[in-house]
Amino acid sequence: MKNILITGGAGFIGSNLIDFLLENSKHKITSIDNFDLFYSKKKKLQNIKNHHNFKNFNFIEVDITNRNELFSNLNTNFDIIIHLAAKAGVRPSILDPIKYIETNILGTQNILDLAKKRNVKKIISASSSSIYGDIKQLPWSENIYNLNPISPYAASKIAGEKLGQVFSNLYNIQYIALRFFTVFGPRQRPDLAIRKFIDNIENNKTITLFGDGTSSRDYTYIEDVIQGIIACLSYNNELFDIFNIGNSYSVSLSELVETIEKVLNKKAKIEYLPFQQGDLMHTLSDISKAKKTLNYFPQTSFLDGIDKFYKWYKNNA
Repeated sequence: MKNILITGGAGFIGSNLIDFLLENSKHKITSIDNFDLFYSKKKKLQNIKNHHNFKNFNFIEVDITNRNELFSNLNTNFDIIIHLAAKAGVRPSILDPIKYIETNILGTQNILDLAKKRNVKKIISASSSSIYGDIKQLPWSENIYNLNPISPYAASKIAGEKLGQVFSNLYNIQYIALRFFTVFGPRQRPDLAIRKFIDNIENNKTITLFGDGTSSRDYTYIEDVIQGIIACLSYNNELFDIFNIGNSYSVSLSELVETIEKVLNKKAKIEYLPFQQGDLMHTLSDISKAKKTLNYFPQTSFLDGIDKFYKWYKNNA
């Protein structure tokens, strides 16, 4: 049994991960979140309401950028930190880059210092496919070194990885960075495309497509992402390591809309606007390293993932 700290525990990925851990392990889970106003606190409270039924779960409302509160509230030792807390979103980061630096860089440094103080042996941290940036060579593998970020969000995630690498070398604490590729599924943030499109098509509202519909993403269902994180709990090969957590196939924006139309059995009303600054044209993961090293094999097809998400949406939206 491990004592695990999960940052961003009330969010999309964090709350789904805690669901799995509470239902399938005896680990002691401490979850922290600051209920960032990026979207409704009410939705996040709904995400974690069932967690409080477990005796091995504890929730603390605290902001990772508030160093004094972080250290005073988390005054016990942890075996593992799963660091998911972050300011998310490419486009908002262009409008307010300082907030992304504060949370994703300074906040991550606070978590690293906490790990040193609380005798943590392993940190699993959420990175992003956005860090690859405007690289034409596809698919993207972890050994691409000429990263070309095109948003403050992406730059902040690269900085987080590098801080983790330095910290790992200095203090002999394992640091694993997971580069997530467009995660979707139940509890997905309301600002993200799949959630917005389903909501608008279901309610006969117009959806907005940026570009001509040919841009594409490597969509990864939340259950597969959780399995990637869980696999890292027992991974001890390297002191510092990076893994792509994706699905290794891309879906175009037009295909995304067509799939949602098929699942909902409704036609979308579409407005086309120019491609947006900071967005990537394509993403595609090479997950051969995660397959070989973590035994990570995503199980959910894109169509099945949309169908599962829509069923959840119908019951919870």
